[in-house]
Amino acid sequence: MKVGVLALQGAVAEHIRSIESVGAEGVAVKHPEQLQDIDGLIIPGGESTTIGKLMRKYGFIEAVQQFSSEGKPLFGTCAGLIVMAKKIEGGEEPHLGLMDISVSRNAFGRQRESFETDLDVKGLQEPLRAVFIRAPLITEVGEGVEALSTYNDEIVTARQKHLLVSSFHPELTDDVSLHKYFVEMIQEHNAAAR
Repeated sequence: MKVGVLALQGAVAEHIRSIESVGAEGVAVKHPEQLQDIDGLIIPGGESTTIGKLMRKYGFIEAVQQFSSEGKPLFGTCAGLIVMAKKIEGGEEPHLGLMDISVSRNAFGRQRESFETDLDVKGLQEPLRAVFIRAPLITEVGEGVEALSTYNDEIVTARQKHLLVSSFHPELTDDVSLHKYFVEMIQEHNAAAR
């Protein structure tokens, strides 16, 4: 099984390391045609406006929308969550517009307000160590979206069918349980698609 990490900006190597530690092959995706060779895609953190611009520049918007329309799993972390959202508060145009959520950028404040905490995530056995860095918040979810975890009553992990998002950076700790959860989503999709 091959899991791609969109390699335009962000913690690409860290995501690949996490994916490989749960038994899948991690691939840095730099060209849209690589999407044909992977089973799932992670859109990492970084700066959402920059990632959106680079995705437009290199032809990734339509390619990733097509990838998603085939039911292939996508996982957006931090800025990747913003890139996947249908609505971004504050007037920024949506990028992929795939997931029925509204998001608030930098909802947790600036870089110096970054923090770590343990989260209970639905579907995981143990609490997950989560690193929040200038993290966005999910402010609203559509009816097909399931909140998987909250922090201070705010949604920070959610799933809608084959789409998974987190406000935090699961790749910045040694806890790979959310990457394992994503790989299991891919296995389910692949089994159903056979």
